[in-house]
Amino acid sequence: MQRIVFDFDVVSPYAYLAFERLPRALEGLSYQVEYQPLLFAGLLKHWGNVGPAEIDPKREWLFRQCDWIARQDGTVFEKPARHPFNPLALLRLLIASVPSGQHPNRWAVERVMRHVWARGGADAIEPAALAALTAEIEPVRDPASDEVKQELRERTEAAIRRGVFGVPTFTLDDGRLFWGQDAIPMLVDAMRDAQARG
Repeated sequence: MQRIVFDFDVVSPYAYLAFERLPRALEGLSYQVEYQPLLFAGLLKHWGNVGPAEIDPKREWLFRQCDWIARQDGTVFEKPARHPFNPLALLRLLIASVPSGQHPNRWAVERVMRHVWARGGADAIEPAALAALTAEIEPVRDPASDEVKQELRERTEAAIRRGVFGVPTFTLDDGRLFWGQDAIPMLVDAMRDAQARG
């Protein structure tokens, strides 16, 4: 069984589209996905970059392209009312959904991703909706605790040490990184090659 570390931030529409596409793309392979929430803004600051949504023409292109990708994939895609938005509460909720040092499961990640990208263009961090999402996920730790905040920082720093510079990024056990939703076919080829070699 091959392990994939899936580094993501829910603020990224490409991370959402990759999350939705991944199970279909990996059909026929033996794999386990380790979902790793991190703060995209932390990556940008470390590498001296700006997010695509911070550049107006790039932001317009990004959402045109994401709409097209979603239609091709048959995925619901509805831009939230505000973007970019501060994803900290949502990332901390995911980290708090499991005991310290563990990784959120696909169900929890799906709930949060679809809360942002498949709710009719609603505000992703509106307090009442965020409270309802928290009640649905039933975190085992306090998302606002210092422990959870520190764990998000540590996860982001660990990803940077592995060379992660953007989201989504997929990492195989041999350390190879595959960046972006459009790198999924390349990831699949690498996994098929490894499986064939046994």
